[in-house]
Amino acid sequence: MAKQYDLIVWDWDGTLADSTGMITRAVVKAAEQAGLPALTPEAASSIIGLGLRESIETLYPGISDEQARVLAMQYNVNYYAGESEIPLFSGAADTIKTLNRRGFKLAVATGKSRRGLNLALDHTQLRHYFHATRTVDECFSKPHPQMLDELMDDLVVLPERTLMIGDTSYDLQMAKNAGVHAVGVSYGAQSADVWQDLDPVQQFDNFNALSQWLLEHA
Repeated sequence: MAKQYDLIVWDWDGTLADSTGMITRAVVKAAEQAGLPALTPEAASSIIGLGLRESIETLYPGISDEQARVLAMQYNVNYYAGESEIPLFSGAADTIKTLNRRGFKLAVATGKSRRGLNLALDHTQLRHYFHATRTVDECFSKPHPQMLDELMDDLVVLPERTLMIGDTSYDLQMAKNAGVHAVGVSYGAQSADVWQDLDPVQQFDNFNALSQWLLEHA
């Protein structure tokens, strides 16, 4: 069967890495440490996928620069204390290796920092399976299309031959803004009803089903 896509772009947190719970706890704890109004887990998880600055502005519009600095600092301390323990979803590593072996170009577009993504790539030993990556400190935050635009330019792939996979509305809106197809997954930070109107070509509630579809139809 002929391939539909040449480039598959992955979000990291909540799509490949089972990190939603840890990120949520790190945000909630950071808000408490910074003396800010308490966050519910639902509110904290709703910003996963955005850059840290955009997340803070969304959660606490109008807070001072100093409050934002303290919140960001506390979040980073909390996050990096547990980052090396974050597992990939079962089957994720094998799927990435198989897609690579079959000749797909693979990339990551993430709200993580470059430092955070590099640590994750090294921890999971997947760095050399990805042909290119973009992080939020190198590009505009999702849903701006810059990450996807640059990845397609670097890897010389047309939008119609590119697939974005993500677990949030920010991922799927970025795909729409860049003119590429998207797959939504509901096992990460957001349920499907949040991004349903962004017209994913497929949606999955577990990684195994996503993997099977990619290996059979992508």
